[in-house]
Amino acid sequence: MKKLNPSIKHHLLIGLFITLWGFLFAFIIRPFDDGTLNLEAWIKISIGFNVVSFITYGILSILQNRIYHKIKKWNIGLEISSILFYYILYTICNYLVYKSSFLNGGYNFTEFCLNITLKAAFVLLPIVLVIRYYSIRLIPVKEDMILIKGENKLDILKIKQSELISISNAQNYVEIFFIQDNKLASKLIRSSLKKIENDILFLVKIHRSHLINPMHFKSWKDANTISLTFMELPVSKNYKKNLSEI
Repeated sequence: MKKLNPSIKHHLLIGLFITLWGFLFAFIIRPFDDGTLNLEAWIKISIGFNVVSFITYGILSILQNRIYHKIKKWNIGLEISSILFYYILYTICNYLVYKSSFLNGGYNFTEFCLNITLKAAFVLLPIVLVIRYYSIRLIPVKEDMILIKGENKLDILKIKQSELISISNAQNYVEIFFIQDNKLASKLIRSSLKKIENDILFLVKIHRSHLINPMHFKSWKDANTISLTFMELPVSKNYKKNLSEI
């Protein structure tokens, strides 16, 4: 998987689906039944383990959202790491529930992993992989338009993505540079560069005060300056790597 749906809301819905599916599977199929558990015990197991599933997937949703916003990319290594993180956290938290007074389980941690977690993984893993893959389709299809809003009601700029060149910090404002009638234009909007960076994910940070639209990158003018459409901007040493990935 080279793409990710970063929406926490969408992944919480995925977590809820996995939780409901897991509850029904555990309660109806009872895959770990050794003949000693009664109905009350299975209700507790089904509720306990799957509430943990939802919480751990929710933690994963927040974590991957922050990683994606920070590095602006996703790859198969990050996807595998995310799944492993989910299952490790899921296993640890489930074991704590299993050993609590809520269930009073008798397995030690190794036995719990072999007899319960490993079996659950064979059931849950295919569902998690498929639903994460298809969750990308939940991302709303947007037109090639950007709506930038500031803190004031009149601070609104609607332009095409291809027209946006860069956004720079200007104390309590940001200055947006864009193409209008084939000329360079700009507009001040009361907002923060951090908020803009979080809202418009395709922008690339080249300096603590500058974000650029990578499609307007032309060339390096020198070791610390780049040329964009109609303008030039400085590049900080800490952000040069961002440009190498364009």
